[in-house]
Amino acid sequence: MDTGTARPALDRTFSVAPMMDWTTRDYRAFARTLTRRALLYTEMVTTGAILHGSPRSRFLGHDDVEHPLALQLGGSDAGELAECAAIAEEWGYDEVNLNVGCPSDRVQNNLIGACLMGHPEKVAAAVRAMREAVSIPVTVKCRIGIDDQDEDADLERFIATVADAGCDTFIVHARKAWLEGLSPKENRDIPPLNYGRVHRLKASHPELHIGINGGLKTLETCREQLECVDSVMVGREAYQNPWLLAGIDEALYGVPGPAESRHAAARALRPYIARRLDEGAKLNHITRHLLGLFQGQPGGRKFRRHLSENGHLDGACLRVFDDALSLVPEREAAAVA
Repeated sequence: MDTGTARPALDRTFSVAPMMDWTTRDYRAFARTLTRRALLYTEMVTTGAILHGSPRSRFLGHDDVEHPLALQLGGSDAGELAECAAIAEEWGYDEVNLNVGCPSDRVQNNLIGACLMGHPEKVAAAVRAMREAVSIPVTVKCRIGIDDQDEDADLERFIATVADAGCDTFIVHARKAWLEGLSPKENRDIPPLNYGRVHRLKASHPELHIGINGGLKTLETCREQLECVDSVMVGREAYQNPWLLAGIDEALYGVPGPAESRHAAARALRPYIARRLDEGAKLNHITRHLLGLFQGQPGGRKFRRHLSENGHLDGACLRVFDDALSLVPEREAAAVA
């Protein structure tokens, strides 16, 4: 649980998207060796997991270093969402975000995720209840539409309804979700991106904070988007090519980032890894998030292979991590950082 340490001011200019099985507490601790300013999100956590799962720390546990940090909730019952939002605030989260974008069948069956775009009044009721329960921001992450919703007016109706309930911050995935006929994986690529719809939404709602998500892979693209919207959210690229995060603080916030090189970022995580191992965590559960750190670098494949082949073994310890790191020439890694 949170210790009450003072938090950096919440700034959504750049954030890392919530991603199931990826944006775990270990990934987020690693991300903080690369950027201090980016807003980080948890994986989506359902209201049922928080209210009925045990121990609660399994779903809400985090490290002070992860802040600024937002909890993404999955659910549709206003009362349960309000209760979970209050718990999130008690646990020290800086923001609570409602998932209105996940297209998987499993969450649809529980009226969670993108299917809620077809029920804007239900989302509005949930947002209203959550805002009444907490003092931290309550935000919504949604799609530009679902199924046959394929006009600016469809997105406008959803946003206007939820904004009337008091939500002033929306992160919009600029890709429609097909809830029937496409798998969640296909929904990440097949429906075409429509940045223009998000840009027009912002132009028509200058009073709202409108962020954009979907297909963003470079700092240059992020800068371009920030000319039209208030913030950018990057997903898969921030995970698969984490060194992208090392340029965020200077490029978008005008302050130096924490990592001088990839090696420096890896070494900075060692105390955290040691502590997590002492707590009983498995080495590969932590180091799997670092496999892309040396992408394209001399020794990068050897680094990945050594961790993949040895990190899961019984008793795997920091020595395995250090041995993997030694396979990457530090001088070369620093020179190209």
